[in-house]
Amino acid sequence: MSKIIAIANQKGGVGKTTTAINLSAALAEEGKKVLVIDTDPQGNTTSGLGVDKNEVENTVYQLILGECTVEDCIIDNVYDNLSLIPSNVHLSAVEIELIGVEDQNFVLKKAIEKVSSKYDYVLIDCPPSLSVLTVNALTTANSVLVPIQCEYYALEGLSQLIHTVNLVKERLSPGLDMEGVVFTMYDSRTNLSAQVVENVTANFHYHVFNTVIPRSIRLAEAPSYGEPICKYDPKSMGTEAYRNLAKEIINN
Repeated sequence: MSKIIAIANQKGGVGKTTTAINLSAALAEEGKKVLVIDTDPQGNTTSGLGVDKNEVENTVYQLILGECTVEDCIIDNVYDNLSLIPSNVHLSAVEIELIGVEDQNFVLKKAIEKVSSKYDYVLIDCPPSLSVLTVNALTTANSVLVPIQCEYYALEGLSQLIHTVNLVKERLSPGLDMEGVVFTMYDSRTNLSAQVVENVTANFHYHVFNTVIPRSIRLAEAPSYGEPICKYDPKSMGTEAYRNLAKEIINN
């Protein structure tokens, strides 16, 4: 049975997309069959995996509207063991398109159910908002992975996200669990990063991953080359961190 993980945090710039790209690539390196679903209209996961988001014919937008089948919009093997359902700016219209649609919170789930058994892991990159797209991602997923940036406002919005996850669990998807929190953009030169980790670990009642993702120029550069960090710089600290996170996810 595949594990479906939504990577969510309504706060932008915390490393959701970076985590979606690089965790999926690290899991694929471990020999796992992985499908990444880009549900962010910015399409950064799509372009970060080397796919031209403006040239793709079928995206998650067409899938949600029923204009194509799930098989039509999967781009197989963008890397070994790693496939993608892409996104682009057209997806920003989906909120309006779904008004009045029956079971609008389960459209993605119904589509992905047809293919999920082909994969060991399905990772869903969520938009930085608590929108109908995020709710669709949460009802599709078994669990939620929350990237948190190591900065002063790290906890801001976390309680709201947990509240949303619990509401979805209570009303729409009883099987939804918290996968846990992963710290991103960790700067070992500052006391602040260590304090944030300590604070969240002490006050957060869910799983906190041992792996922390470092602040890294190489991690920041990789998407502009359309490559995950393990391809762009196989020996970087970022590569090692996401490989360690993948191992934790597998053993979690």
